Amino acid sequence: MSAPIRFALTLILLTGLSACGSNNANNQYRTETLSRGDIAETVSANGQLSPVTLVSVGTQVSGIVQSYSADFNDPVTAGQVLMRLDDSLIRAQLTQSRANLNSAQASLRLAQNNWNRIQPLVKEGFASGQEQDQSQQALAEARARLNQAQAQVERDEVNLSYTVIRSPVAGVVVSRAVDVGQTVAASFQTPELYQIAQDLRQMVINAYFTESDIGRIKVGQKASFRVDAYADRSFKGEVKQVRLNPRNEQNVVTYDVVISVDNPDEILLPGMTASVSIITQERENALRVPTAALRFRPPAGANVSAPPDLRGNVLWLLDSGQLKAIPVRLGITDRRYSEVISDELDETTSVVIEHVQDAKTQAGSGMRFRMSP
Repeated sequence: MSAPIRFALTLILLTGLSACGSNNANNQYRTETLSRGDIAETVSANGQLSPVTLVSVGTQVSGIVQSYSADFNDPVTAGQVLMRLDDSLIRAQLTQSRANLNSAQASLRLAQNNWNRIQPLVKEGFASGQEQDQSQQALAEARARLNQAQAQVERDEVNLSYTVIRSPVAGVVVSRAVDVGQTVAASFQTPELYQIAQDLRQMVINAYFTESDIGRIKVGQKASFRVDAYADRSFKGEVKQVRLNPRNEQNVVTYDVVISVDNPDEILLPGMTASVSIITQERENALRVPTAALRFRPPAGANVSAPPDLRGNVLWLLDSGQLKAIPVRLGITDRRYSEVISDELDETTSVVIEHVQDAKTQAGSGMRFRMSP
């Protein structure tokens, strides 16, 4: 190798070694400057959308479904006929009850006439007191049978009216449970025929929050949520009620939080799963630090300046290549940023985020030259 080439290689090697030796400690750490901005602390849970009022429509009589006039998604008005049951048996019962009523009325007239006739006979001594008592008893029994027959007629008339199923509220049919020809049996519980949502423009979310979060949730707080059907859109709501009844599943205690939601376009549907976030606290123009800075710990062997009784939340600054610990008091956090309460820091302060290895320094330290004689 010629002398000029050997001299050039030697110069390059010395330059590289000089650069490695002058590497500043600042290159080992990534820093970020504190900033001012809004912070919102939230708690999150999943819930399900449902109408504010969901009415179950059933029947108090048994029978075969003869016809229906309201189907899924149909708007209905209060009192509108939804379904008719076969009323043949109930009409027959009503006819029999009316016949029994007529018979009871005839019996009452006879008993009344007998009573009227026996009164003067008793006064004149042609009838005994026992006959008078028997006539009076027959009159009372006739009146009782008449009242019983009248009650039976009224009951059968009401049952006949129950064969026509009407909507109790105005709304939209969410569910229809039976078809024409199907038999419904009203025995120990009322069978459900329809579910009617009273107004889908107003809905609620029932979201279950853990006991660690429930203490921060209050009525009137703002909420936001997303649904899978509109993944790129965020919806707004408001906490309407925090229910006191706990639910324990697998040793996790949760509480039902009811969130009211406006749905003017009726694009939110009952049963949708909502990912809910409730804003529990807000700060405007707060001094904030990336939460990653609070997790930083100096690496072994680092040049550190810190008080001996260091504890609590700490931020680390770079001061002439030395890591300097600054204890701070924190406010609220949104997981990405945390509010900093400190008189020593401002929005011009740079804090250490993480320790990094300088790739160029590593590459430089790995350089090897082989000098030919």
